[in-house]
Amino acid sequence: MHDSSQVTRLREALADADYTVDGCLDALGPQAYGALSRSETVPALRSLRGDGGPLATLIRLFLLQTRVPLAQARTALPFDEAVAGGLLARDGDEVHALVDIRPYGEADTDWWVVSDLGSGIGGVSGSVRPDHVLGIGGASTTLAGITVREQADRVLDLGTGCGVQALHASRHARAVTATDVNRRALDLTRLTMALSGIANVGLAEGSLFEPVERETFDLIVSNPPFVISPKGRFTYRDGGLPGDEICRRLVAEAPAHLADGGYCQLLANWQHVKGEDWQDRLREWLAPTGCDAWVVQREVQDPAQYAELWLRDAGDHQSAEYAARYDAWLDAFERDGVEGVGFGWISLHKSGSERPVAHIEEWPHAVEQPLGAEIAAWFRRQDALRSHDDAALLGTAFRLASAVLQEQTGQPGAEDPEYVVLRQQRGMCRADRVDTVGAALAGASDGRLTAGAIVDAIAELLGEDQVALRDAVPGPLRSLIADGFLLFPETPAP
Repeated sequence: MHDSSQVTRLREALADADYTVDGCLDALGPQAYGALSRSETVPALRSLRGDGGPLATLIRLFLLQTRVPLAQARTALPFDEAVAGGLLARDGDEVHALVDIRPYGEADTDWWVVSDLGSGIGGVSGSVRPDHVLGIGGASTTLAGITVREQADRVLDLGTGCGVQALHASRHARAVTATDVNRRALDLTRLTMALSGIANVGLAEGSLFEPVERETFDLIVSNPPFVISPKGRFTYRDGGLPGDEICRRLVAEAPAHLADGGYCQLLANWQHVKGEDWQDRLREWLAPTGCDAWVVQREVQDPAQYAELWLRDAGDHQSAEYAARYDAWLDAFERDGVEGVGFGWISLHKSGSERPVAHIEEWPHAVEQPLGAEIAAWFRRQDALRSHDDAALLGTAFRLASAVLQEQTGQPGAEDPEYVVLRQQRGMCRADRVDTVGAALAGASDGRLTAGAIVDAIAELLGEDQVALRDAVPGPLRSLIADGFLLFPETPAP
């Protein structure tokens, strides 16, 4: 469906039926709507019993991917045009969807995302087509949540898939370029943009940075085909390069396409190789970039878990080739000495500093999305820490970030706690262990007294030498600042 008038009529039909996130939630209720995220359709089907209206028909067609009566389909949307455009198919007196059209949005914006019918929900079972275009999922929403949303001139969505990241970027960028090696992905993204009324997204076909050679961007986002697999069977997930090479290459090539001050953010997998520290492996990726970098490992799976996850993802667990493909996956991992696979996100910032910071950590605990503002604030803190020597830090009046709690642990009846933890209730939800001095410094930081003055008061209260304590504090103080517990003056809250 490429005719603009046809797309306009379809968009109007979706909007008139209130086929939106809020409309579907109201029609199904929170329990049934939540079950859809787990690929469970029974609660939603129960909620729609006896309802033959346009909204119920669209939900059945595109969300639940079940057949509907021809008469209901004709009432709900421009049927003949949807059939001619490859969105619907008729089978006698019934109609079924050929693509997934899913309501999506943020704030006061309604979008519709077009992708291939998903495996495990509705009418598709078994293996998916090699050029399958994945719809909205946990990975795409995670990347959207961690992306820095500052106003930008140009944004690149590398490996756009169904166009989710480009949709988000369209709201804060003058122009967005969405690329993909999969031509079908670009076709569906074009329809996604047209249905959603987005006019500032351009499309380009090609692998990695080939379509944008010699171009630079203020923001690069990518949910790449990062799956480490023995064969490149599926364009949407398998990069066709050995091991984790596609993620390494993205990190290596991105800085040349970043404008000064720009960000690159991507989801990635990386191998845990026998005899090699995984953090050292990633430091080798980051060192040549010249960018500040923050890597967060969210999960690690052993080779068997990893193979099972992606075999199920492709529907292979229902095929006769399951055991052979599982065996091939384990053979490849054993050959390459892979003991596990890490999943997480990589953020780069082209700060221009001669002393770039590379921070790599494991944080499998809960976080509060969206994190984009917190990630931007983290990079700003690195800039500030670089520009302040120890004396300058002690001469600064910091303030404690909001939503920070102090926890004390110790034996019942003990005079002093065994240890103290500062815990964030927002953002990364970190928990940093501090000593008595660190806890007192954090508690007294309200933006009025300098850190040095607070340390001097603590020294006097504890009967310690002021000079020695001043010498000892800057290290722990930098950690509290880097992790966002203490904020520089005039620092906006993320």
